Amino acid sequence: MDPNPQPPRPHEPLAPVEVVDERPPRRPRRRFGLLGGLLILLLLLGLGVSLMLNVGLLFGGMALDSPRKLREQFVSHARHARDKIVIISVDGMILDEDDGFVKRQIDQAKEDEHVKAVVLRVNSPGGTVTGSDYLYHHLCALRDERGFPVVVSMGSLAASGGYYVSMAVGDTPDSIFAEPTTWTGSIGVIIPHYDLSALLGEWGIEDDSIASHPLKNMGSFAKRMTEEERQIYQDLVDETFGRFKEIVQSGRPKFQQDPQALDKLATGQVYTAGQAQTHGLVDKIGFLEEAVDRAIKLAQLDKDDVRVVKYRREPSLTDVLLGAQVSPRGFDLAEVLDLTVPRAYYLWSRVPPLVRSGN
Repeated sequence: MDPNPQPPRPHEPLAPVEVVDERPPRRPRRRFGLLGGLLILLLLLGLGVSLMLNVGLLFGGMALDSPRKLREQFVSHARHARDKIVIISVDGMILDEDDGFVKRQIDQAKEDEHVKAVVLRVNSPGGTVTGSDYLYHHLCALRDERGFPVVVSMGSLAASGGYYVSMAVGDTPDSIFAEPTTWTGSIGVIIPHYDLSALLGEWGIEDDSIASHPLKNMGSFAKRMTEEERQIYQDLVDETFGRFKEIVQSGRPKFQQDPQALDKLATGQVYTAGQAQTHGLVDKIGFLEEAVDRAIKLAQLDKDDVRVVKYRREPSLTDVLLGAQVSPRGFDLAEVLDLTVPRAYYLWSRVPPLVRSGN
């Protein structure tokens, strides 16, 4: 033991530690003024309108758009001339739509007293028989009622129904122009049919439809087509094909004196512009400008005193609000079912019933 023990030392108090706040000082909050409040209000209103539009479009469309008017776009020649040559466009698939863009162009040209001739610009693989014949009928009515010439300018493709509507030129000479790379012709009719019975048999699926007569279910893809059914469809095709050839003869008078020459061409084959000119399916190899010049000459107008225009769709309210073209409908069961309906086509395509597009 330590003979001289030391008394215990009292604990020394710890020096206080100074805490330094390194965070930057808070900036004073800025209050939104009147302008900021208005901006927020407009943003909320815009989001609300957008939401209502999308909900309406999803459940069948909303009646926000007035009928779309067509506006003129200047193309060439004298911008301020009174007399007009109008370019009417037939572009893409031709469907059974009586209020389509092509029909609206025809109607507007018919009502405009300053229109003196029409150049029909065709760039189409064709479409339904009824849709093609509908446009042909109204183009001929426009030509006859107004008494002015119609000249055709073919684009990259003017096949089948596209060639059909081109016959609206009537018997006017030198009235059908094809570009050097145009494909045209395909004079013929097709009713698409697919036999999926073997595939459905592998899956154990049978056609168990109940019909008032066996022919009511003819053409079903779930069973093989009988010879009776095939003959019925063939008769439909043959009669429709006969009308196609009559329409071609009305627009190509040379085939009226020589129908056998048309029979040799009307095999559904597509021809180049050069082949089509050799066979008499078109008159001239030339571009849109040459067709316009021909229309001016036929209408007995002065090149320096005529305005060439075409029509464009006027943007709808939906387009303005959303800044883009929006489909007017969402899922449409009627359109899906319509794809399954057997029908005849003036069309050059491998999958006609699966293609939907409007005019």
